[in-house]
Parts: sequence; structure tokens; C-alpha cells
Amino acid sequence: MMDSEMNLGMDPVALHASLLALDTHIDIPWPAGPDFFTDSPRDQTGRRVDLPKMRAGGMKAGCFIAYVPQGPRTPEGWEAARSRAHAMLDAINGMTRDADGVETRVASTVDAIEAAHRDGATIIIPAVENGHAMGEDLGLLAAFRAKGARYLTLTHNGHNALADSSNPRKDLGDAETLHGGLSELGRAAVLELNRLGMLVDISHVSAQGGLQAAMLSRTPVLATHSCVRALCDVPRNVDDLMLDALRDCGGMVNITAVPSFVRPGGRADGVTVSDYVDHIDYVVKRCGLAHVGISSDFDGGGGFSGWRDASESGHLTAELVRRGYDAAEIGALWGGNFLRLLRRAEEVADA
Repeated sequence: MMDSEMNLGMDPVALHASLLALDTHIDIPWPAGPDFFTDSPRDQTGRRVDLPKMRAGGMKAGCFIAYVPQGPRTPEGWEAARSRAHAMLDAINGMTRDADGVETRVASTVDAIEAAHRDGATIIIPAVENGHAMGEDLGLLAAFRAKGARYLTLTHNGHNALADSSNPRKDLGDAETLHGGLSELGRAAVLELNRLGMLVDISHVSAQGGLQAAMLSRTPVLATHSCVRALCDVPRNVDDLMLDALRDCGGMVNITAVPSFVRPGGRADGVTVSDYVDHIDYVVKRCGLAHVGISSDFDGGGGFSGWRDASESGHLTAELVRRGYDAAEIGALWGGNFLRLLRRAEEVADA
């Protein structure tokens, strides 16, 4: 990291415009919501990420999520989850347009992502949140990959057939633990994700399950949308032991913009960009810059003062410049580190 005084001549606006700025976790409205191609209000009737906001904020790419809430671990529950995941992936794959000089493109390999960026297209990268979407059928992972999915978040709130969650659901009958981390099916799912070239996301997973995934996976694992537990002590955040495991397996944590994960009891109007970048600084100092990145969880609870929607993404770059990060480091934080993990997963796939 450069000394902040050496950064005084760097133009944050020009730098941000030059980046392949990639947000690793964005939800979509479901089952209906405002059109992705129209600028909508960022309230309960609108969305925080749409194409006009991405272009205004210099956000070149985003992982858009087929999110499946946890439901009953029954054949009926798994079928409902599977159906929803497929429908949401189809909707994400439909977020493409090439008209009036504006192109959006679904890209699910690093080469395709980089080519789309060179062509000036806004890039859509599909992913799936919650292994409940596959139920007990490992074969569904290949079906998700066939629809472009590049990672699977193993759990959400509530235990599923793959792993324990960091937030058990008492309303679903969850005890504190169900499997003691990963189940046997969960271990098989990690190896199948490796084979398919999909990354293993341990956001929402219990501490024990996350550590087991990091030790088992043949490719680096990551938390696509979590913060640092040492700075905000909530179960959803990663503790120092997990940070060290992510470093040791070559993985990373992408800091999320959910206010209550950034600051204890945080609310959107009381959390700042500076608070957010404190989490990046913490990981850099403990693990190294290669092991941290940026995510918003916009339209899934993310957003705070200064980064309320995708149009304000440049404010993060400005704060990173102010703190002394140089252009290469900021590029790594804004997507370069994540693309390195994707490429590694591609290299290991079917190996």
C-alpha cells in the first residue's frame, strides 16, 4: 500500500472509470420487480442495482443471485427450491440487451468477462445462494452451472441438507447444529463444485462448516458477502480463525454493505464508507491484500450512507485512494482478486 501523501495526485474519478469494478453479490427482485434496464427509485418499490445505476456508478460487472430462502428439508421443500432457483437463473440470463450503444452480456468464464469488459459491455455473472436449491440431488449442481452459475453459497439462514448455518432457524426446528459443520452430502457437494469449476461460498455457513470446506476444497473458498467479526461481532461475520483459513487456502472475503454487519447495531444512515473500508484494512493487515474484495448485497439488505446504491460505487474508490491504496491494489479489491479465484476454479475443473 502506498503512503496516502503519495496518492495526492491520483484522480479517484478517472481511476474508478478505468476499473473492471465487480460486485460479487447482488440480489434481484423476485418474483416481480422493476425492470433492470430502467432507473428506479431505491426504496421498497424500486431497486438499488439496475443498468442505469451501474453505468452511473462505474460498476462494470456484478454477480446476480438466484436466492432460495431456507424451507422444509422435505421432498416438497426441495422441489420448490429447485424450481425457484431454475426460474431465477433463467431471469438472470434474460438480463441482456444490445441496443442504442448499450450492451449487457452474461459471462461465466474469466475470458468471457474480460472480453465483455474490453467491448464496453456491462457484465452479468449468475450465481446461486443456498444449497437448499439442490436438495439432496448433486446432479442439480451441473444444471446450475449449465445456466452460468459460478458459485454456490452453501447455506442461508437455517440448516440445510449440506451444512449447518451460522444462523439456525428455530421456526424450522433447528437446533444449534445439525451436522457438526458439513454433512456427508455437503462434502460431496464441495468436491462436485470443484469438478464443475464453481466456487464454494461459505457466507452464512457455521464457523465449523466454513473451516471444513476450506480444508476439503481443491480450489480456494470464499465468503462472497461477509464482514469481519473482530470489528462487528455477529454470527454472520468471519472470525480471525476463518480469515486465516481463507488466506491459507488462497481464498478471500468480500466485504458486504449490510449495515448491521459493518457496525454493531448499524443502521443505513449511521454507517459510512469509512466504516466499510475499515473492514478491508483489517483483512489486508491480517491476511494480505490478495484475500479481500468488495460486495454490496444490494437489494438483499445492503446499503448505507455514501454507498446507497450502485450509482455511488465510486465513493469506495475515493476512500481507498485517500487511505493510500494504489491503482493496482484498488483494481484487485474491486474484482481482480475474485477473477483470480474464478480462473483457478476453471483450471481445477475436471482435473
